[in-house]
Amino acid sequence: MPDLFSQDLHQISDQEAEVLCQELRRSLLTSVSQTGGHLASNLGAVELTVAIHRVYDTAKDRLVFDVGHQCYCHKILTGRAERMTTLRKMGGLSGFPKPEESDHDAFIAGHASNSVSVAVGMARARTLQKQDYQVIALIGDGALTGGLAYEGLSDAGQSGENLVVILNDNGMSIQKNVGGIATLLARNHLRPTYLSFKRAYRKVFEKIPGGRALYHFNHKIKKSIKGTILPSSFFEDMGFTYIGPVDGHQVGELTRLLRWAKSLEGPVLLHVRTVKGKGWAHAEETPDAYHGVSPFDLATGKPLNPSGRNFSSVFGEELSRLAAEDPKICAVPAAMRSGTGLDPFAIRCPERFFDVGIAEGHAVAMCSGMAKQGMLPVFAVYSSFLQRGYDMLIHDMALQRLHMVLGVDRAGLVGDDGETHQGLFDVAYLSTVPGLTLLAPASFAEMRSMLHRALYQLTGPVALRYPRGGENGYRADHSQGAAAVLREGTDWTAVCYGTMTGEVLSAAEALDAEGISVEVVKLNQLAPLEPETVLTSVRKTGRLLVVEEVIQTGSIGVALAGAVAQEGLALKALKLLNTGERFVPHGTIPQLRKLLGINSDHIASVMREAER
Repeated sequence: MPDLFSQDLHQISDQEAEVLCQELRRSLLTSVSQTGGHLASNLGAVELTVAIHRVYDTAKDRLVFDVGHQCYCHKILTGRAERMTTLRKMGGLSGFPKPEESDHDAFIAGHASNSVSVAVGMARARTLQKQDYQVIALIGDGALTGGLAYEGLSDAGQSGENLVVILNDNGMSIQKNVGGIATLLARNHLRPTYLSFKRAYRKVFEKIPGGRALYHFNHKIKKSIKGTILPSSFFEDMGFTYIGPVDGHQVGELTRLLRWAKSLEGPVLLHVRTVKGKGWAHAEETPDAYHGVSPFDLATGKPLNPSGRNFSSVFGEELSRLAAEDPKICAVPAAMRSGTGLDPFAIRCPERFFDVGIAEGHAVAMCSGMAKQGMLPVFAVYSSFLQRGYDMLIHDMALQRLHMVLGVDRAGLVGDDGETHQGLFDVAYLSTVPGLTLLAPASFAEMRSMLHRALYQLTGPVALRYPRGGENGYRADHSQGAAAVLREGTDWTAVCYGTMTGEVLSAAEALDAEGISVEVVKLNQLAPLEPETVLTSVRKTGRLLVVEEVIQTGSIGVALAGAVAQEGLALKALKLLNTGERFVPHGTIPQLRKLLGINSDHIASVMREAER
């Protein structure tokens, strides 16, 4: 089948393209069932991807994905079919577009709403450099909930640049169709002859005396009537030539429309309607369940290794329980209701559940408004996505010391999704926010305790950072106070928090058998940092090791090293183990911890070697 995928798509017929689409779906289902990944979005984008590759040369033309969940077919069609078995595995293919992986990947994509902005930048670079290539931005309806998308669209529409924006609408209705007239207009929009007529009509009027004024008068009347009986075209008002909506599963028609769009001058928006999960009943019926999947059985659609309880589910269950007794508690996700464990809350307290879509900055600002008026909002969001709301964290939330809670999910290593999703920056950027309290539960029991503390014992903004997945060896609850000594020792002070606690305890136990005594200090509160427990321990041991799943700059280890220096303590050894100053690639979490030197074996070896 790779031969079919590697053929020149510019030369194939519509019938051959349809066969190719069928084979792509089969290939997707086979590979993703084995590797896991983003399935439903890719199944829905098969015909669209094939049509794009029939019209454009992505080695030269610049195809910019938004989010990048739907790039698997693109990878298969650009020489990577044989490597799909390595998808999201360490050293294998990324689950997102990655320029260093292929010349066909124009831009890295892992977060939402930026594709149009990037594309208009590329188009302007092309114009300034007098180069000849096409620029295409692919954006989904979900990404249009992000404000950055509208900033990009607004600029692109007025730019005058030759640029094609493809809106893949697989869920949200962008433009409501009203009755037969709307249907007729939609059909006409799809016909190249219609657009040609519009341009010819204007040119004719411009050539006759007084024609320009007459044209504008007629245009205003038409627009007024259209706006009365139909929704006005949002995109046309922005400056785009709007084509659509079109069935995104008719590969022949899609190809013809893309060729037409490519030939037009100025910015063009092609509105494509697709079905998420298309071609596989399980994904079509429950697309959200097959958005991101682990390896699964093709016959049943069930995961091969069902995941157990995790921090997200414990967070959601406990928040739901507390909200049932407290009418002030509200829950807010950003298009990640299930991922952040908030399904129970949405069912139990629907009137206080607000999914704002892919709009993290808006979520923080909205929660700030709710908090200012006496509610108790909780924003559950992935660590790497909360970065997008940093300004609002400072300006809208912290400046007024508003009491709200951030559930910072996927903090630390995330694993298979790689660089764009690793939650390695939250400690650094949250620690810079004055008045914010940052807590780090290391077990499910501590998650429950700290959530209660965040809601009812602390004031101002509070963030809880917790990892993807479940517990890591440690299951106790030592959440009282800023820090807790879990294990006494005389030779080393080993500081940890979150799921690094299990790794450090394991290392300490291994060293104990060798006669090396390690005192383990677990931090509960990371900001504002209260180093007294660590300093007391260091005065006794004279050696300090800090282990974290975060970048080194802005880490707790750097802060503790500074606190030790300020106290004038002379250390016999100082070791900071973290992810370093790098973007961490994809792989399993155990693989990545080994690669980065933050697993129990390496932690033990560092202290062992320093003793020699």
